[in-house]
Amino acid sequence: MNKNIISTELAPAAVGTYSQGVEYGGVYYFSGQIGLDPKTMTMPETVSAQLEQILKNVDGLLQSQDLTRENIIKTSIFMVDLKDFDIVNKAYVEYFKEPYPARSCVQVSALPKGALIEIEVMAAK
Repeated sequence: MNKNIISTELAPAAVGTYSQGVEYGGVYYFSGQIGLDPKTMTMPETVSAQLEQILKNVDGLLQSQDLTRENIIKTSIFMVDLKDFDIVNKAYVEYFKEPYPARSCVQVSALPKGALIEIEVMAAK
């Protein structure tokens, strides 16, 4: 197996024992992003502000591999409260162009660092 580990300063450093991402066979598996600013490692308090930072972090991961949003094939969203789902849908309309990538979304009891939302993406060249 020839997998490539992804590491970039364009997204927050890992806060645990994982890589920012792994590329294997032209498919990119990026670890979940929470709303941490990669420079300060601080996180805003609201879902909207965390989501905005998450999408910037995803852009950073993509950019580090010469990918764009159009390369995203699947997202997985983890939310502390699904009542904020409309905020995600509105952000998706601004962030993605149709056709949208596949997506799953689940409510969880807690996320790292007290985050309210986390998004992981898979992309392909």
